[in-house]
Amino acid sequence: MPTGPAALVEVLAGAGVGKGDLLAVAVVAEVGLGLAGHGLEVAIEGDADVLAAHLRAVDAEVQPRWVLWSSRTAAVMRQLGTDIGSCWDVAAVHRLTGGGWRADPGRVWARLHGLPPDTLPASPQRPGAPLDLFTMADRDQGDPEQPVRPDGHLRPDWDQPGWVATPERLARWAALAHEVATQQMAERAALADRPKALLVARAESAAELLCLDLAAGGLPMDRATAETLLAEFVGPRTHSDADAAEQRRRRDDEVLRHDPHGRNVDLRSPAQVKSLLRRAGIEVPDTRAWRLEPMVDTHPVVPALLAWRKAERMATAFGYAWLDEHLGADGRLRGDWTGCDGAAGRMTASAGLHNMPAELRPAVMAEPGHVFVRADLGQIEPRVLAAVSGDEELARATRSDDLYAGVATTLGVERDIAKVAVLGAMYGQTTGRGAQALAGLRAAYPVAIEYLEQAEREARAGRDLCTFGGRRVRMSNQGDHDLPEVDARSRAAARGRYGRNAMIQGAAAELFKMWAVTVRARGVTLGAEIVLCLHDELLVQAPASAAAEVAALVDDALQETVHRWSPAPSVRFLADTSIVARWSDAKG
Repeated sequence: MPTGPAALVEVLAGAGVGKGDLLAVAVVAEVGLGLAGHGLEVAIEGDADVLAAHLRAVDAEVQPRWVLWSSRTAAVMRQLGTDIGSCWDVAAVHRLTGGGWRADPGRVWARLHGLPPDTLPASPQRPGAPLDLFTMADRDQGDPEQPVRPDGHLRPDWDQPGWVATPERLARWAALAHEVATQQMAERAALADRPKALLVARAESAAELLCLDLAAGGLPMDRATAETLLAEFVGPRTHSDADAAEQRRRRDDEVLRHDPHGRNVDLRSPAQVKSLLRRAGIEVPDTRAWRLEPMVDTHPVVPALLAWRKAERMATAFGYAWLDEHLGADGRLRGDWTGCDGAAGRMTASAGLHNMPAELRPAVMAEPGHVFVRADLGQIEPRVLAAVSGDEELARATRSDDLYAGVATTLGVERDIAKVAVLGAMYGQTTGRGAQALAGLRAAYPVAIEYLEQAEREARAGRDLCTFGGRRVRMSNQGDHDLPEVDARSRAAARGRYGRNAMIQGAAAELFKMWAVTVRARGVTLGAEIVLCLHDELLVQAPASAAAEVAALVDDALQETVHRWSPAPSVRFLADTSIVARWSDAKG
């Protein structure tokens, strides 16, 4: 066991561990630290200060690519003062390769070793709990000091708090992580038809570190402005249930006064709202906003209902209680972040960070002495389609700032029709305004349309898909044989529509995350901090004195990312980048 940080660095260097090499880590602040790589297993015992000193020394002097079972390890390292910049996240890579969300160590290990998932051992009872028949049977599965059971599965207790109780166990646990990461890396590199699979895996891992940044840092927001905006929509803050009920009643009355028969209607009941509209002479199959919006001039009840819905959503999902729960005393709005939604791979966030109403954006303000650099990928989906499908004609259209205008000229239709047609093709929508242009799309861009239709055929058949970067998108049709034929057909059609879109959304998510983590890495020296990732949009807070440099960095990072990621150099990607004080000041 090395006797200090300097000695540990020497041991690692002597074993050939250098910059960018895999070095697995397992750490429990109350127990110790385990490192593994290049044939080494190193156990370090000590308090939090001792562990922090060792981690900082290795990160600074060796600069490895840290192997983590999951981002939980990175969170512990951050608590110990080591904010790592490069890692291989075993769980994140498993979600790429295996699809879905679940990525606990036992499941990852089982897949890599060909063990059936239905033979996974059950999680143990909490330490100290009385033994039952199941835990007694599990005790028969070999030496508890060995993390791998005789049946080949990982012992589930090794991933539970309190079980990894010695530095030596941590070193062994790190060694298993290193073994798994090495297998995953080889597996990704072997995907000959997915040449960017290894690059995407590294970006996915870095995205988990970005998620830790976003969760810890939060989104700058001015409470006074937010409360003023809320008051405009839902009224002042109430202090009793009776006051809240009266506020709801007044809000409802703004709609109900337009009821021709003056009936008492529950506006939160779609069936009763349909009846209300019917009495006003408006017959609709449902009351979705997009269906009602074209009818705002038909009857005063329609705009009143749409305004009510906006205020109701604000009051219930983004009201004062939401603000009190998620906006800290430091003026940062915080939620949990994950790098993958378990489906096509988009980043997700809680606390309303991904669906905050536009009306609240004026409250999202850069802190004193800072500005926001906001960048939004322009027309990203059709540009990604051009890249991953290899359609040269569609690639030619991407050279224009406005791709849809070029498509419209090619098809001989209005720009709005061309846009609806292109987006409809990617979402599997073959009716409506864009349907008339669909045949023209197929003739003008046959390679791109065939790429989408092939994905739809595979998804309809229940076969899993694989995105450009090598993410598995599960499309199992298990259970369809138990459905009536019409239901099975409907389910298959829905899978087909989802499948063709997932191939584009998944690839776009890969590109976006690679761009975001590049900005994260390059922006450190300029004091730039990513404070929000919203689908295809980055919001970066930067010192006002460095605003122009950060804006240029964001644009340069996109071109660097495209150069590394895109299979088609002829496809042009661009971002609408602006420097603003408030989020609402940005165009779009």
